[in-house]
Amino acid sequence: MDFLSANQANLAGVPDPRVLALAAEQDRILVSHDFQTMPHHFGDLLQACGSSPGVLLVPQYMPIGEAIEELLLIWGASDAGSGRTGS
Repeated sequence: MDFLSANQANLAGVPDPRVLALAAEQDRILVSHDFQTMPHHFGDLLQACGSSPGVLLVPQYMPIGEAIEELLLIWGASDAGSGRTGS
């Protein structure tokens, strides 16, 4: 698993649609707290590009340890976490 924070990726001030496009270009799943605008922007990206690795929305109030556990659970159940490849 390879995480980059918004600061590490130099995304401060970058508009949501561009952040989503960059994540898709880098084959990354975007993890965000933005339940208000991100789903709309993600829908626009899917209509424009046809596919994306995805977006996971995590509530701002969720304790960080719980969020990490949930993300690890999702990753472990995915093809990336299991070492499986698509057919």
